[in-house]
Amino acid sequence: MVGFLISIVVLAISLLIISKLPLGVDVDNPLIALLAGAIIGAFNGIWQLFPDWFRTANWIVSLGLIPLIGSIIVFGLAAWLIQGFRLRWGIGSAILGAIALSLVNSFLVFILRQTGLVPV
Repeated sequence: MVGFLISIVVLAISLLIISKLPLGVDVDNPLIALLAGAIIGAFNGIWQLFPDWFRTANWIVSLGLIPLIGSIIVFGLAAWLIQGFRLRWGIGSAILGAIALSLVNSFLVFILRQTGLVPV
């Protein structure tokens, strides 16, 4: 449970960083980013319920396209559900935002693992 809460906070920080980049993603305040991070984290948690072999097979067969499309859908769904989290250019912002979220979030988790704040 603590790991899930940490991932929500890291996702929220990632969303705030992404909102400062010229990608067409707007987040009004940190509370909105926290709510959007909770929605994105919950949907990512559902994907983690599938066995590793299934997720790996999907990634290999589709060359990463299925997880990318899933991330874009989850990103757009979070923007649709949360008032104050907007995609300025529609699907283009969802694509750029999902890719940027993946990169920024991975970088922040890497830093937290190196400092020992998040278990490996």
